[in-house]
Formats: sequence, C-alpha cells, structure tokens
Amino acid sequence: MAEETNPQAAPEQEAPKAAENPQPTTNTAEDFLSNFNWHNYEEGIDVIEDKQLEEFEALVKENFVDTADDDVIEGEVVFMTDREAIIDINAKSEGVISLNEFRYNPDLKVGDKVEVIVDTREDRTGQLVLSHRKARVIKAWDRVNNAHDNGEIVNGFVKCRTKGGMIVDVFGIEAFLPGSQIDVKPIRDYDQYVNKTMEFKVVKINHEFKNVVVSHKALIEADIEEQKKEIIGQLEKGQVLEGTVKNITSYGVFIDLGGVDGLIHITDLSWSRINHPSEILELDQKLNVVILDFDDNKSRIQLGLKQLKAHPWEQLGETIKEGEKVKGKVVVIADYGAFIEIEDGVEGLIHVSEMSWSTHLRSAQDFVNVGDEVEAVILTLDRETRKMSLGIKQLTQDPWTDITAKYPVGSKHSGVVRNFTNFGVFIELEEGIDGLVYISDLSWTKKVKHPSEVLTVGETIDVVVLELDVEGRKLSLGHKQTKDNPWDQYADEFAEGTVHNAELSEIVDKGATIVFNENITAFVPSRHLEKEDGTKVGLNEAIDFKIIEFNKEFKRVVASHTAIFKEEERRNIQKASKRIQSENAEKTTLGDLDALMNLKQQMDKK
Repeated sequence: MAEETNPQAAPEQEAPKAAENPQPTTNTAEDFLSNFNWHNYEEGIDVIEDKQLEEFEALVKENFVDTADDDVIEGEVVFMTDREAIIDINAKSEGVISLNEFRYNPDLKVGDKVEVIVDTREDRTGQLVLSHRKARVIKAWDRVNNAHDNGEIVNGFVKCRTKGGMIVDVFGIEAFLPGSQIDVKPIRDYDQYVNKTMEFKVVKINHEFKNVVVSHKALIEADIEEQKKEIIGQLEKGQVLEGTVKNITSYGVFIDLGGVDGLIHITDLSWSRINHPSEILELDQKLNVVILDFDDNKSRIQLGLKQLKAHPWEQLGETIKEGEKVKGKVVVIADYGAFIEIEDGVEGLIHVSEMSWSTHLRSAQDFVNVGDEVEAVILTLDRETRKMSLGIKQLTQDPWTDITAKYPVGSKHSGVVRNFTNFGVFIELEEGIDGLVYISDLSWTKKVKHPSEVLTVGETIDVVVLELDVEGRKLSLGHKQTKDNPWDQYADEFAEGTVHNAELSEIVDKGATIVFNENITAFVPSRHLEKEDGTKVGLNEAIDFKIIEFNKEFKRVVASHTAIFKEEERRNIQKASKRIQSENAEKTTLGDLDALMNLKQQMDKK
C-alpha cells in the first residue's frame, strides 16, 4: 500500500519503457521535467485511491453496522448482568438491552444470537442502547404468519390472566389463549400458568384488528387422538382401567382414561345410596374403574366403580333373618314407604301399611324422616332377589287384640278428627284404632253435605261406638248419639194439627219457609199460603200456621195457613153432608115400603 502511494516510484517504472524505445536523451533536470508525462502520473494516483476506498468500504460494510439504520440486525450476547444484556452488533461499541425484554426467554445466555434494533445511538453516558422488543415486533408478524401458514410450533410467555383465558407474548405480540385451548381437560386454576413459557400453535389471525389466537391444546390433541384410537381398539367389557376424575355432575362422574372419556353413573359409584357423587369422589382423583358397556363406535363408554367390590348382599351375615330386629337409617322416603339401610348397600322397605296398626293409610313422612335411626322387624327376606321387607308396628302390641274390652258397643270416647271423606269422617281413638262416623251420624238437626261444614282436621270430638267388627277391623262411631235427639221433644210440640203463630222467614221456590227455632224450619207450599180472602201471606206478617206434617226420621216439617180456615169449611161441609145424607136415607126408606106393598098386592091378585 505504501509503495503504491509513493510518488517517486512512478518514474522508476517508466524508465524501462523508454529503454525499449530509444529517444534522444539529455542529462539535465530541465530535460527530464520537460519530457515527464504528468497527466499519466495523476491518473495513476486517482486509480490507486479509488481502489483503496472501495476495499475499505467493503471491509467496513462487512464488519461494521450503521447505527443510523432502522433495520433489524442480529447481535450476540457477550456479557450479562443482573439487569442488562451486553450485545455486540459490530458497531463502534457494544449495546445494552434490559433483561425485562427477555422475560419470555429465561434461558438467555452468553453467546446467544438475538435480533435487535438501534433504539438510541448515544444516551447521556454515550452508551449505545438497543431494543430487542422492537425488533421482535417488526419481525413478529412475518413469523406469526409463517407459523400459522406452516403449522409451526412457537414458544410463548404467559403474561397474565384475562376474561376467558390468558395473554401470551409470542414474538413480542400479545396473543390470546382461550381457556378452552389451554389443555384437553378443563382448567380450574389459570394462575398456575402465569409467568411460564409454553409451546403453542397459531390457530387464528385477524389482520384487520391485529388479533392472534394461539392454542396449547392443539399440540397435544394429535398425540391424544393416537392414544385414544389405541385405547378404544383395546376396550373390552369387564376390563379394568385407571382413570382420572375429569368432571363431576349431579347424575355421575366423567373419567379421563387417557384421551377417552367414560361416564360412571351415580348408581354405579357405590352400593350404598348417595345424594351427590362429590360425597365419595373429588376432581383430579385417580382411581380404577371397570368397563360396563359401550356403543358400537365406542364413543360412549359406561364405567362402574362399585362393581370392583363384592355386592354387600353376598356378605350378609346369617344373623340377618326373618323375625329378627334390626336397626338402620332412613335413606329414601316415598309415598308408599321408606327404605332403611341396615348395612352398607343392604336396604329394606318399610311399607306405609307396616308403620302403624291403623287401617287408615297415611304418607310415610307422617312417621319417619330421612336420616332417622329406626328399629324394625324383618318380615320377609330373599337373598336371591336381594329384597327385604321390614315393619315398625310389629314392635308394639296390636291394639285390636283387646278391642272388645276397650271399646264395647255403646261406650263413649273422645277422638281426633284425622281425615274427611264424602261420606263421613275418620276419628282416631288411639294409634292404630280408627273409626268412621258417617255423615248422617254427625248431627240430629242439620243436613250436613260434607263433614268439613261442622268439623276441622285435628279437632277433638266425643263419639259413641255404634258397631264393632273385630275380624274386619272396622269400627262404626256416632257423634250425634252423644246428645239427646231434640226431635224427640219436638214430636209433641210440633205434632200434626198443632197451630203456631209465626212469620214467614223466606220466600223460596214453590213456597216459603218458617224458622220456628234453631232446629225446626218448616216449609209452607205455595197453595197453603192463601188466606181466606184469597190473598197471599207476605213476609214479616205474623199469622197462624198449622202443622200438617211432622217426620222425625227425615227431619221434615210442613205447615199451612190455608188449612186453618179450610178445616172449618171442611167441617161445615161434613156437617151439611151428614144432614143431607140422613134426609136422603129417610126418604129412600119410605118409598121402598110403598113399592113393596104394591108388589105384594099384585102378587096376591095373581
């Protein structure tokens, strides 16, 4: 280089050329200067300088970075502190980047290649400041698009939770990770993924709104699908597999068998009755299950848990037999009875008819409640069909055993109104002893259409035993019989023919009514309301009425005003009729005698 730029070297190089072409020479300096080609000399120097400049520029371009350029460049981590990374980009000096920009890559180390952009050529201290985050943003969309188009797997840093999912930093872009795309199983604790670096697949890009959606679930679905095919291909009824509780519902539990889900119905969880599967299982619990059944394509798999244990009925002790007393807990109540669990998985039914000696059946809830501890007697036991019937009333003496002594016919007692029917009311004299009072035996005077008109449920009333059927376990009672029949005394007071002064109480169809007292209401037909002058008796008109009918049995009383003056008229007619009949009879007798005399005379002449 130095020799090429020395001006004294050029004449020495031209000398041989002059020797090859002999010319007249001089030995003076003036001759040399006058004959020297200064133009060629200057051109040679320019060529040499241009060549050196091009070589220098190429060397700088190859080895040094223009810090004034906004392009993304690649640098190398040469040193790291607790807060910063020193990056060599082949500039005049190294640049610095805050480690916060590498949170997505906690494994950053010296020697790693990173993409940067010059953020500040010189800060206040003269330091070159670089930005990895800005460089990533510039390159991010190209990388995201390529990853989406090619199905590439990308690394992302989970920054925080958001509504419905997580925010993930992918190449410097904030992407959305839906909660349903985190894993193949439901995620209940999103916070466990925050500040973690995970692998993702770009599943959706919205260029208009600059939205990116990623999925971690998509990466494992392919493996799970292969696993699922392998598991489904090996499924057999009765096969025992290990699974994990994936979801708990009111009707059963979904079990993850390694990519394949199966359902354990609540009735297949335990031999004992349970109200909810959460009583015996919890989420993420690992357990063994048995395959009970599946459909043709094996997409719906029915699993069982209790089938892994022997049925409790098979282990039932010999001490459990008919006639023995047992204790248990009420687990289910129905209208027809209650189920009692005497051992885990072993239940017996107490029918409502076996809860009380009463023949009047009630609901089982009137006797027991769920959770009650009860004692009962085994009535029937069938180990083959696994059925057991129990009874509670058998623990006490049948009250009908000495019914004739306690409740003889004609005896008077107090009872509680328990139930109404259209034809009467049931009265409970004691537990197990019910009697029926017919509607006709409720009152002497009132015409009762329904027992609720005169009685209420729970009311205590007096009754008299009218009939007793021990074999049929039936007791006929009467309520009105506890009092004297007022119609007995009314039979004389309101006997037919008696006259009473009263007012009409109400005009009704085909007549009117008269209320003589609280028990006696008489009916007056319309034709019996006519007065002697031809007018009708009106309301609130005090006038005499005659009783023309009194029926104690049917509680019927009929009165008449017309009968009062009609009776006098009838009597007058009867008197006149008798007198006329008497006169006619006398005349008829004398005429007959004359006829007989004439007849006799005629016979004598012949």
